[in-house]
Amino acid sequence: MTTAPLEHTDVIVLDYLAALWAQSDDLAPELRDELMTTVADYIAMRRTSPSSPIDDPAEILRRLGPPEALVAAARRGHVPPHLKLPALIPPPPPPAATGGGAVRGGAAEYTAVGLMTAGAFVLPGVGPFVGMLMASASPQWTPAEKATGWFITIGSGTAALAAAFFFAVAGSGSAAALLFVYMLAVGGSLFAGLRMLDALRRK
Repeated sequence: MTTAPLEHTDVIVLDYLAALWAQSDDLAPELRDELMTTVADYIAMRRTSPSSPIDDPAEILRRLGPPEALVAAARRGHVPPHLKLPALIPPPPPPAATGGGAVRGGAAEYTAVGLMTAGAFVLPGVGPFVGMLMASASPQWTPAEKATGWFITIGSGTAALAAAFFFAVAGSGSAAALLFVYMLAVGGSLFAGLRMLDALRRK
């Protein structure tokens, strides 16, 4: 089972979210998580709105404003209110059931899977984290499937950090050790992304 390469439009979104993550490094963890979740939800809802969807991600990011402006607003103690307006848009109706193993879901679901798989190789840790935030906002997966995805993604990241700490203490900075840590960080989120894709296929 494979996933399609990350499209150019998804790369634009990934770059923006990565910049937002980097700019918000000094925020409290809870505020930083709230900001990332709100922005990811905003992008997903704008792309899948049943009334006025926006296909061009550049237009969505223009409406969001530069990452530094969002972070500055968060530092002042609040998430900009315009980001929460899409929450008032009702979710699109579920697509009609089809046979033959067709994959359900829309742009938001494909973006989430892409961030968890291809995004893990580009930005280990950040890509899968943002992908799981987007997956958590989607109604296409059950709470159990989302919890499993979080468990695998966080577990692999924790294992990679533990391995990196072990090699650092042992004084081993060889290429093989670094590759092992990298594969731990990427492997879990890749497996979680494929499970999420399989869950869509089985709907």
